[in-house]
Amino acid sequence: MGRYVIRRLLQMVPVFIGTTFLIFVMVYAVGDPVNAMFGDRAPDPATAAQLRSQFHLDKPLWLQYLLYMGDIFTGEFGNAFNGQPVTELMARAFPVTLRLALIAVVIEIIIGIALGVVTGLRRGRPLDSSVLMLTLVVISVPTFVTGTLAQYVLGVKWGWIAPAVSPEAPVGQLLLPGVVLALLSLAYVTRLTRASISENARADYVRTALAKGLPRARVNVRHLLRNSLIPVVTFLGTDVGNLMAGALVTERIFNIQGVGFQLWQGIVRQNSPTVVGFVTVLVIVFLLANLIVDLLYAVLDPRIRYA
Repeated sequence: MGRYVIRRLLQMVPVFIGTTFLIFVMVYAVGDPVNAMFGDRAPDPATAAQLRSQFHLDKPLWLQYLLYMGDIFTGEFGNAFNGQPVTELMARAFPVTLRLALIAVVIEIIIGIALGVVTGLRRGRPLDSSVLMLTLVVISVPTFVTGTLAQYVLGVKWGWIAPAVSPEAPVGQLLLPGVVLALLSLAYVTRLTRASISENARADYVRTALAKGLPRARVNVRHLLRNSLIPVVTFLGTDVGNLMAGALVTERIFNIQGVGFQLWQGIVRQNSPTVVGFVTVLVIVFLLANLIVDLLYAVLDPRIRYA
Protein backbone atom coordinates (compact mmCIF):
# COMPACT_ATOMS: atom_id res chain seq x y z
CA MET A 1 0.00 0.00 0.00
CA GLY A 2 2.79 2.42 0.88
CA ARG A 3 4.56 1.91 -2.42
CA TYR A 4 1.28 2.37 -4.28
CA VAL A 5 0.65 5.69 -2.53
CA ILE A 6 4.16 6.90 -3.35
CA ARG A 7 3.73 5.84 -6.97
CA ARG A 8 0.40 7.66 -7.23
CA LEU A 9 1.87 10.80 -5.68
CA LEU A 10 4.68 10.73 -8.23
CA GLN A 11 2.13 10.29 -11.02
CA MET A 12 0.33 13.40 -9.79
CA VAL A 13 3.37 15.60 -10.45
CA PRO A 14 3.17 15.64 -14.30
CA VAL A 15 -0.63 15.87 -14.11
CA PHE A 16 -0.36 18.87 -11.79
CA ILE A 17 2.28 20.57 -13.97
CA GLY A 18 0.38 19.98 -17.21
CA THR A 19 -2.97 21.11 -15.80
CA THR A 20 -1.65 24.24 -14.15
CA PHE A 21 0.33 25.16 -17.27
CA LEU A 22 -2.79 24.93 -19.44
CA ILE A 23 -4.74 27.03 -16.95
CA PHE A 24 -1.92 29.57 -16.76
CA VAL A 25 -1.73 29.88 -20.54
CA MET A 26 -5.51 30.20 -20.95
CA VAL A 27 -5.76 32.91 -18.29
CA TYR A 28 -2.68 35.00 -19.09
CA ALA A 29 -2.79 34.66 -22.88
CA VAL A 30 -6.28 36.19 -23.17
CA GLY A 31 -6.59 39.98 -22.97
CA ASP A 32 -4.36 42.48 -21.21
CA PRO A 33 -4.73 42.38 -17.40
CA VAL A 34 -3.08 45.77 -16.98
CA ASN A 35 -5.54 47.54 -19.27
CA ALA A 36 -8.40 45.68 -17.55
CA MET A 37 -7.34 47.21 -14.21
CA PHE A 38 -8.02 50.72 -15.52
CA GLY A 39 -11.26 49.95 -17.34
CA ASP A 40 -12.09 52.44 -20.08
CA ARG A 41 -9.26 54.78 -19.09
CA ALA A 42 -6.00 53.66 -20.63
CA PRO A 43 -2.99 53.88 -18.26
CA ASP A 44 0.01 56.02 -19.13
CA PRO A 45 2.91 54.02 -20.63
CA ALA A 46 5.17 54.44 -17.59
CA THR A 47 2.56 53.09 -15.15
CA ALA A 48 1.66 50.23 -17.49
CA ALA A 49 5.32 49.28 -17.88
CA GLN A 50 5.85 49.34 -14.10
CA LEU A 51 2.84 47.10 -13.47
CA ARG A 52 3.88 44.65 -16.18
CA SER A 53 7.34 44.45 -14.65
CA GLN A 54 5.90 43.99 -11.14
CA PHE A 55 3.68 41.09 -12.20
CA HIS A 56 6.27 39.64 -14.67
CA LEU A 57 3.91 40.32 -17.58
CA ASP A 58 6.80 41.71 -19.66
CA LYS A 59 8.49 38.29 -19.74
CA PRO A 60 7.77 35.32 -22.06
CA LEU A 61 4.80 33.20 -21.04
CA TRP A 62 6.88 30.11 -20.24
CA LEU A 63 9.14 32.16 -17.98
CA GLN A 64 6.11 33.68 -16.25
CA TYR A 65 4.90 30.15 -15.53
CA LEU A 66 8.25 29.04 -14.12
CA LEU A 67 8.43 32.09 -11.86
CA TYR A 68 4.86 31.49 -10.72
CA MET A 69 5.50 27.81 -9.92
CA GLY A 70 8.62 28.76 -8.01
CA ASP A 71 6.56 31.11 -5.86
CA ILE A 72 3.87 28.44 -5.30
CA PHE A 73 6.38 25.94 -3.92
CA THR A 74 7.34 28.52 -1.31
CA GLY A 75 3.66 29.09 -0.40
CA GLU A 76 3.42 32.41 -2.24
CA PHE A 77 0.52 32.75 -4.68
CA GLY A 78 1.30 36.35 -5.54
CA ASN A 79 -0.84 39.44 -5.15
CA ALA A 80 -4.06 40.42 -6.82
CA PHE A 81 -3.93 43.48 -9.03
CA ASN A 82 -5.31 45.57 -6.16
CA GLY A 83 -2.25 44.65 -4.07
CA GLN A 84 -4.06 42.17 -1.77
CA PRO A 85 -2.25 38.84 -1.32
CA VAL A 86 -4.10 35.94 -2.94
CA THR A 87 -3.46 33.83 0.16
CA GLU A 88 -5.60 36.26 2.18
CA LEU A 89 -8.47 35.80 -0.28
CA MET A 90 -8.03 32.03 -0.01
CA ALA A 91 -8.01 32.16 3.79
CA ARG A 92 -11.43 33.84 3.72
CA ALA A 93 -13.00 31.97 0.80
CA PHE A 94 -11.98 28.33 1.20
CA PRO A 95 -13.34 27.80 4.75
CA VAL A 96 -16.73 29.13 3.62
CA THR A 97 -16.91 26.92 0.52
CA LEU A 98 -15.55 23.96 2.51
CA ARG A 99 -18.42 24.27 5.01
CA LEU A 100 -20.89 24.54 2.15
CA ALA A 101 -19.41 21.53 0.35
CA LEU A 102 -19.37 19.42 3.54
CA ILE A 103 -23.06 20.13 4.12
CA ALA A 104 -23.81 19.10 0.55
CA VAL A 105 -21.72 15.91 0.77
CA VAL A 106 -23.35 14.85 4.05
CA ILE A 107 -26.80 15.33 2.51
CA GLU A 108 -25.77 13.33 -0.56
CA ILE A 109 -24.35 10.46 1.51
CA ILE A 110 -27.16 10.15 4.04
CA ILE A 111 -30.22 10.76 1.88
CA GLY A 112 -28.86 9.61 -1.47
CA ILE A 113 -27.51 6.26 -0.29
CA ALA A 114 -30.56 5.63 1.90
CA LEU A 115 -32.96 6.25 -0.99
CA GLY A 116 -30.79 4.18 -3.32
CA VAL A 117 -30.74 1.20 -0.96
CA VAL A 118 -34.49 1.30 -0.31
CA THR A 119 -35.40 1.59 -3.99
CA GLY A 120 -32.77 -0.94 -5.06
CA LEU A 121 -34.20 -3.56 -2.72
CA ARG A 122 -37.73 -2.74 -3.92
CA ARG A 123 -37.07 -2.45 -7.62
CA GLY A 124 -40.18 -2.12 -9.77
CA ARG A 125 -42.47 -1.16 -6.90
CA PRO A 126 -44.37 2.16 -6.63
CA LEU A 127 -41.76 3.65 -4.28
CA ASP A 128 -39.00 2.85 -6.75
CA SER A 129 -40.87 4.44 -9.64
CA SER A 130 -41.70 7.54 -7.60
CA VAL A 131 -38.08 8.09 -6.53
CA LEU A 132 -36.83 7.56 -10.09
CA MET A 133 -39.30 10.12 -11.40
CA LEU A 134 -38.38 12.58 -8.65
CA THR A 135 -34.64 12.26 -9.33
CA LEU A 136 -35.28 12.76 -13.04
CA VAL A 137 -37.08 16.02 -12.27
CA VAL A 138 -34.20 17.16 -10.04
CA ILE A 139 -31.66 16.39 -12.77
CA SER A 140 -33.73 18.23 -15.37
CA VAL A 141 -34.10 21.48 -13.40
CA PRO A 142 -31.01 23.76 -13.51
CA THR A 143 -29.40 24.71 -10.22
CA PHE A 144 -29.98 28.45 -10.71
CA VAL A 145 -33.73 27.80 -11.08
CA THR A 146 -33.88 25.66 -7.93
CA GLY A 147 -31.77 28.11 -5.94
CA THR A 148 -33.65 31.22 -7.04
CA LEU A 149 -37.04 29.59 -6.39
CA ALA A 150 -35.98 28.36 -2.93
CA GLN A 151 -34.55 31.77 -2.06
CA TYR A 152 -37.72 33.57 -3.12
CA VAL A 153 -40.23 31.21 -1.50
CA LEU A 154 -38.41 30.44 1.76
CA GLY A 155 -36.52 33.70 2.18
CA VAL A 156 -38.59 36.47 0.60
CA LYS A 157 -42.20 35.27 0.58
CA TRP A 158 -42.35 33.18 3.75
CA GLY A 159 -39.43 34.74 5.62
CA TRP A 160 -38.22 31.45 7.10
CA ILE A 161 -34.58 32.14 6.26
CA ALA A 162 -32.35 35.09 5.41
CA PRO A 163 -32.41 35.58 1.61
CA ALA A 164 -28.65 36.28 1.59
CA VAL A 165 -25.87 34.73 3.63
CA SER A 166 -23.82 37.06 5.83
CA PRO A 167 -20.06 37.43 5.17
CA GLU A 168 -19.28 35.20 8.18
CA ALA A 169 -21.39 32.39 6.61
CA PRO A 170 -22.43 30.47 9.75
CA VAL A 171 -23.49 26.86 9.28
CA GLY A 172 -27.13 27.65 9.99
CA GLN A 173 -27.33 30.07 7.07
CA LEU A 174 -25.56 27.59 4.77
CA LEU A 175 -28.12 24.81 5.22
CA LEU A 176 -30.46 25.87 2.41
CA PRO A 177 -27.60 26.68 -0.02
CA GLY A 178 -26.11 23.30 0.88
CA VAL A 179 -29.36 21.56 0.01
CA VAL A 180 -29.57 23.43 -3.30
CA LEU A 181 -25.95 22.57 -4.09
CA ALA A 182 -26.47 18.90 -3.19
CA LEU A 183 -29.70 18.27 -5.09
CA LEU A 184 -28.19 17.40 -8.46
CA SER A 185 -25.51 15.12 -7.04
CA LEU A 186 -28.07 13.65 -4.63
CA ALA A 187 -30.14 12.49 -7.58
CA TYR A 188 -27.12 10.84 -9.21
CA VAL A 189 -26.03 9.16 -5.95
CA THR A 190 -29.55 7.78 -5.50
CA ARG A 191 -29.62 6.36 -9.02
CA LEU A 192 -26.09 4.94 -8.79
CA THR A 193 -26.81 3.26 -5.45
CA ARG A 194 -30.12 1.88 -6.68
CA ALA A 195 -28.58 0.41 -9.84
CA SER A 196 -25.67 -1.13 -7.94
CA ILE A 197 -27.85 -2.57 -5.17
CA SER A 198 -30.37 -4.08 -7.57
CA GLU A 199 -27.58 -5.66 -9.63
CA ASN A 200 -25.60 -7.08 -6.71
CA ALA A 201 -28.73 -8.34 -4.95
CA ARG A 202 -28.85 -11.16 -7.53
CA ALA A 203 -25.15 -12.01 -7.16
CA ASP A 204 -23.99 -15.47 -6.05
CA TYR A 205 -22.30 -14.26 -2.86
CA VAL A 206 -25.59 -12.79 -1.63
CA ARG A 207 -27.49 -16.01 -2.27
CA THR A 208 -24.70 -18.00 -0.59
CA ALA A 209 -24.77 -15.78 2.52
CA LEU A 210 -28.55 -16.15 2.78
CA ALA A 211 -28.32 -19.91 2.25
CA LYS A 212 -25.90 -20.11 5.19
CA GLY A 213 -28.60 -18.65 7.40
CA LEU A 214 -27.20 -15.15 7.86
CA PRO A 215 -29.85 -12.54 8.73
CA ARG A 216 -31.10 -10.50 5.79
CA ALA A 217 -30.13 -7.23 7.51
CA ARG A 218 -26.55 -8.38 8.03
CA VAL A 219 -26.25 -9.57 4.44
CA ASN A 220 -27.55 -6.26 3.14
CA VAL A 221 -25.21 -4.17 5.28
CA ARG A 222 -22.02 -6.25 5.49
CA HIS A 223 -22.05 -7.77 2.01
CA LEU A 224 -24.50 -6.16 -0.39
CA LEU A 225 -24.10 -2.51 0.57
CA ARG A 226 -20.35 -2.66 1.01
CA ASN A 227 -19.73 -4.01 -2.49
CA SER A 228 -22.36 -1.76 -4.04
CA LEU A 229 -20.74 1.43 -2.76
CA ILE A 230 -17.70 1.27 -5.05
CA PRO A 231 -19.26 3.23 -7.97
CA VAL A 232 -20.87 5.61 -5.49
CA VAL A 233 -17.54 6.33 -3.80
CA THR A 234 -16.01 6.97 -7.23
CA PHE A 235 -18.70 9.54 -7.97
CA LEU A 236 -18.45 11.18 -4.53
CA GLY A 237 -14.67 11.47 -4.84
CA THR A 238 -14.90 13.48 -8.04
CA ASP A 239 -17.94 15.32 -6.77
CA VAL A 240 -16.01 16.83 -3.82
CA GLY A 241 -13.86 18.76 -6.25
CA ASN A 242 -16.89 19.63 -8.36
CA LEU A 243 -18.68 21.01 -5.31
CA MET A 244 -15.68 23.13 -4.35
CA ALA A 245 -15.34 24.56 -7.85
CA GLY A 246 -18.93 24.31 -9.01
CA ALA A 247 -20.50 26.23 -6.14
CA LEU A 248 -20.25 29.42 -8.21
CA VAL A 249 -23.96 29.50 -9.13
CA THR A 250 -25.14 28.73 -5.61
CA GLU A 251 -22.77 31.25 -4.06
CA ARG A 252 -23.90 33.93 -6.50
CA ILE A 253 -27.57 33.33 -5.70
CA PHE A 254 -27.16 33.45 -1.92
CA ASN A 255 -24.31 36.02 -1.92
CA ILE A 256 -21.86 33.59 -0.33
CA GLN A 257 -18.32 34.97 -0.47
CA GLY A 258 -16.55 31.71 -1.09
CA VAL A 259 -14.37 30.21 -3.82
CA GLY A 260 -17.01 30.63 -6.52
CA PHE A 261 -17.49 34.27 -5.59
CA GLN A 262 -13.76 34.99 -5.75
CA LEU A 263 -13.39 33.15 -9.07
CA TRP A 264 -16.29 35.11 -10.52
CA GLN A 265 -14.78 38.40 -9.37
CA GLY A 266 -11.39 37.40 -10.75
CA ILE A 267 -12.81 36.43 -14.15
CA VAL A 268 -14.96 39.55 -14.51
CA ARG A 269 -12.10 41.86 -13.51
CA GLN A 270 -9.47 39.81 -15.39
CA ASN A 271 -7.60 39.43 -12.12
CA SER A 272 -5.31 36.69 -13.38
CA PRO A 273 -3.33 35.96 -10.16
CA THR A 274 -6.58 35.35 -8.27
CA VAL A 275 -8.03 33.02 -10.91
CA VAL A 276 -4.84 31.00 -11.39
CA GLY A 277 -4.19 30.75 -7.65
CA PHE A 278 -7.66 29.46 -6.79
CA VAL A 279 -7.77 27.03 -9.71
CA THR A 280 -4.34 25.69 -8.77
CA VAL A 281 -5.58 24.80 -5.29
CA LEU A 282 -8.70 23.21 -6.80
CA VAL A 283 -6.48 21.03 -9.01
CA ILE A 284 -4.72 19.78 -5.87
CA VAL A 285 -8.12 19.06 -4.28
CA PHE A 286 -9.17 17.01 -7.31
CA LEU A 287 -5.94 14.99 -7.30
CA LEU A 288 -6.07 14.23 -3.58
CA ALA A 289 -9.76 13.29 -3.79
CA ASN A 290 -8.99 10.77 -6.55
CA LEU A 291 -6.17 9.29 -4.48
CA ILE A 292 -8.44 8.87 -1.44
CA VAL A 293 -11.09 7.21 -3.61
CA ASP A 294 -8.57 4.67 -4.92
CA LEU A 295 -7.51 3.85 -1.36
CA LEU A 296 -11.12 3.41 -0.27
CA TYR A 297 -11.61 0.71 -2.91
CA ALA A 298 -9.46 -1.67 -0.86
CA VAL A 299 -11.50 -0.89 2.26
CA LEU A 300 -14.83 -1.59 0.57
CA ASP A 301 -13.72 -4.66 -1.41
CA PRO A 302 -11.17 -6.95 0.31
CA ARG A 303 -10.39 -8.55 -3.07
CA ILE A 304 -8.66 -5.34 -4.19
CA ARG A 305 -5.02 -5.21 -3.20
CA TYR A 306 -2.40 -2.61 -4.10
CA ALA A 307 1.17 -3.72 -4.60
